[in-house]
Amino acid sequence: MTEIVLATINARFIHASVGLRYLYANMAELQDRTRIMEFDNTQTPKEIAEAILVTRPRIVGFGVYIWNSVRTREVVSILRKVAPALTVVVGGPEVSYEYENDPLVALADYLITGEADVAFAELCRDVLGGESPIAKVINPGLPALGTLKLPYMHYSDSDIANRVIYVEVSRGCPFSCEFCLSSVDIPVRSFDHEKVLAELDVMFKRGARTFKFIDRTFNLNVRASTSILRFFLERMEPGVFVHFEMVPDRFPPALREVVKEFPPGSLQLEIGVQTLNPDVGARISRRQDVPKLRDNLIFLRQETSAYLHVDLIVGLPGEDIESFGRGFDQLAELNPQEIQVGILKRLRGTPIVRHTDEFAMRYSDEPPYEVLETRDVPFLEMQKMERFARYWDLVSNSGNFAGSRAYLWQGYESRFAAFMDFSDWLYGRVGRRASIQLKLLSELLFEYVVERRGVPAEEVGRAVALDYQRGGRTDLPRSLRPFATEVPQHSEATLALKRQQRAINT
Repeated sequence: MTEIVLATINARFIHASVGLRYLYANMAELQDRTRIMEFDNTQTPKEIAEAILVTRPRIVGFGVYIWNSVRTREVVSILRKVAPALTVVVGGPEVSYEYENDPLVALADYLITGEADVAFAELCRDVLGGESPIAKVINPGLPALGTLKLPYMHYSDSDIANRVIYVEVSRGCPFSCEFCLSSVDIPVRSFDHEKVLAELDVMFKRGARTFKFIDRTFNLNVRASTSILRFFLERMEPGVFVHFEMVPDRFPPALREVVKEFPPGSLQLEIGVQTLNPDVGARISRRQDVPKLRDNLIFLRQETSAYLHVDLIVGLPGEDIESFGRGFDQLAELNPQEIQVGILKRLRGTPIVRHTDEFAMRYSDEPPYEVLETRDVPFLEMQKMERFARYWDLVSNSGNFAGSRAYLWQGYESRFAAFMDFSDWLYGRVGRRASIQLKLLSELLFEYVVERRGVPAEEVGRAVALDYQRGGRTDLPRSLRPFATEVPQHSEATLALKRQQRAINT
């Protein structure tokens, strides 16, 4: 029997919830009576409810996020019907704001808003002691990070062997970008640097090799960020992979020098550009020095082996498709390995809502609350951009066409316009965004480049066939079989993520 269950539904099995482990680490004397239970979106609500109830808990706490709120509501609805005496607690970013009419919150006994690292244990003590709080909504305020128990020892050996290990050295963000929930999470607070390094050392000795840092602005404190980067450099070996989210216009010399030392396939930097239109940036309180941003991206791409994942957002207030396309082309010229095109989301609690009326912003009522249209991007154009984003991810970001994708925009001044033409053509052929098999996509890319771009079939056929075979595939599409060739062998270090490996092996 487990009296307290900490549960969440992850987007994928490979993701391990650091939030649950913070709660568990800070349960104090209740820790022995508490159990972490993680699920993923492949499991049905009834399966999840059954797994929880088998442990016979008295309290279950759910971590609720944008990707699991609907599924969590379905699970809690079942629990309410079959185990009405169970105390249900919800918390997490998806229910910390605008929760008054949320059906999940209505089903729960208690809601803890914000950071619940300490507050959840306090609530459990009250419930188990028969002194349940009168208030349903608990607003605990921010805990002192120096007093929190760190969660990393609660990653199991199985987690270390099979999952991404999430780490943070700070919370909060100094910026006020209106589309981001971190805009309401000010000020920035830091964990004890030496304690984090000591925990990382233990994790590394246990075999952890894939670390994803969830700090919003990892390079804000350059001394701390260079220290952590040095930590990994000192332990560098094949298979080590670290991911950081970086501010794009802050790469002073000390940070540049340490980043240059990372070997190929070991370092990924997620860089949120979001828009290169200065008027749009000012409108959403997005402060960035574009000349410095450009200079830093050129340096990172030309003088380091870091894998760059750069974000742009479609649908920001006041930005039309033409403006977005100009920004996309400017970024594409800098040649990051990935340009992640995202559709604006109206996250609960974010101040982006202040632009709703002026710019006729219309959002979906269902998670992930993507914008449906704006004054400057009508619904049908937004649909085209969603297809563009999906196809760009399949063709360019995936690394599956690293040697042949350039044929799609060869000879065009605008890479955005060229790929949009391919996107429209591809949708006309397949009629869908998802479930396009790589084999079919390879055939269609070959057909498009030959017929619409006029590239000789033999030239583009060799390139597409080589890309297809590079992944170890032998079932070449029929149209590409005449162009099969021997695939060269590579000796680069094995990576945790396939996209990065394909980029190296090109």
